[in-house]
Amino acid sequence: MEAKLAAESREAHGKNHARRLRRAGQLPAVIYGGDTRDGRPVAVDPKELMRILHSESGVNTLIELALDGGDADRVLVKEFQLDPISSDLLHVDFYRLAMDKALTVTVPVSLSGEAVGVKQQGGLVDFVTREVQVECMPSEIPEHIEVDVTELRVGDGVRLRDRVEGVAWKPVSDPDTLLVHVLPPKVDESAEEEAEGEAAAGEGEDKAAPGDDAEG
Repeated sequence: MEAKLAAESREAHGKNHARRLRRAGQLPAVIYGGDTRDGRPVAVDPKELMRILHSESGVNTLIELALDGGDADRVLVKEFQLDPISSDLLHVDFYRLAMDKALTVTVPVSLSGEAVGVKQQGGLVDFVTREVQVECMPSEIPEHIEVDVTELRVGDGVRLRDRVEGVAWKPVSDPDTLLVHVLPPKVDESAEEEAEGEAAAGEGEDKAAPGDDAEG
């Protein structure tokens, strides 16, 4: 997914300046990468950025960042800070991309379908790994890696290497990483304890010989 975002240059630094920006409805930000060695301070609209972060592609959204109404650079969100109480954005770092160079990104894993092992065998789907790292070109960043669990039976699983065919990325995470598998049905502990109690009571009755309580 791609999105557009406007940015304005800012010269001042420091916490006081950042507070004034936020009170004015702007979000302090810094652009890294390219010819800017130490980062270029800018300000962006926090509501627009939050909309991008809440999109399906999230931090992996390719953003056309237009600075002061000029030409747009392609950037990714490198890091952002949230207020721990209000969850408002406090600061964001952008990273300027070279569109002809591959990069490493963290991509979420999503599941689809209902496993045969659940419907017919009473098993449980264990979602083991919810995000992985992949290498790809900036224009080929996947929104997510989808795993169809429909055909999985109890004991079956899907590893990262099972999802690399026909995709525009290659795994950086270990290809043997287990993404999801189907576990056997969970034993009802209360029923199991009740059965064990009945078995123990039966053994106790068998050991009691007839006439043990009779007087001689």
